[in-house]
Amino acid sequence: MSRPHPSVWRKLKQLYGVVRESHREPMTGTHAEPCLVQPEELGITFIGHSSFLLQVAGRHLLVDPVFATRLILLRRARRPGLRIQDLPPIDAVLLTHAHMDHLNVPSLRQIVRHAKRLTGVAPLAIVPEGVGDLIAKLGFRSVHQLSWWETATLDADTPEESVDVTMTPAQHWGARTFNDTHRHFGGYVIAGAGHSVYHSGDTAYFNGFREIGARLQPQVALLPIGAYYPDSYRAVHTSPEEALQAFLDLGTAHTMVPMHFGTFPLGKEPMAEPPVRLLAAAERAGLASRVRVLSEGETLEVHAEVDGGRAAVLGR
Repeated sequence: MSRPHPSVWRKLKQLYGVVRESHREPMTGTHAEPCLVQPEELGITFIGHSSFLLQVAGRHLLVDPVFATRLILLRRARRPGLRIQDLPPIDAVLLTHAHMDHLNVPSLRQIVRHAKRLTGVAPLAIVPEGVGDLIAKLGFRSVHQLSWWETATLDADTPEESVDVTMTPAQHWGARTFNDTHRHFGGYVIAGAGHSVYHSGDTAYFNGFREIGARLQPQVALLPIGAYYPDSYRAVHTSPEEALQAFLDLGTAHTMVPMHFGTFPLGKEPMAEPPVRLLAAAERAGLASRVRVLSEGETLEVHAEVDGGRAAVLGR
């Protein structure tokens, strides 16, 4: 039997090292009850890694929901901040790409079942082009595939409940396995009730952040800060300092919330390092008050149009 191609062999060795690292320390963290906000408010709850519960215009959305303890063999370091059985009825699930730390089939299947138990109606799913087949049989009400700059609008009974989801560019890759490179990837700007929040998905630093800000004017930016070492990883991931620059490039965002750190040991930097480096960079840049590092289960509440039209941001 022939040996694997050297590039495949190298990736397998890297994967083995990551899996071994994930089992070195006991899992930490606790669950919280979801904090529900008023329909006119924006609620952003950090679940862990790149997983968020977003409350926009009274609608409940999940982005990249991963509740599993293990991704095949890779074990999470911290428990998810919310439990599926405690979630409110979910209107839509957004997936940024097909990597296993963002698209977790067991979690998605449980989310669909939970929503149907509460309301009798399954959520809809929004995914990049080429990803729909991975979730087609999980019971979603419908699956919408988007390309960059395309928009899907959630069904609404009133204009006040209308939510637009626009897919945005990223610098990453979307393969589920080594060879299925047809799968697309990206981020989303979710807008409704006078609010807008940008979830970048996984991405390296690139010039596209300026265009996203110019086109869609997000108010809150959820940006990744982990898995940047060794430096070769920065071809597809941002360092904390690069993520802060991306936040500035957006131009319109008043608050940055970091993600993609502290849950899975995907890079070789110390697990606790990314937020420390981010806050140090923000302090040097005079931006410390605009960066909010959320703990798992913590909710950021944004109240629109106060203090002369600026949003008020509260943590709970």
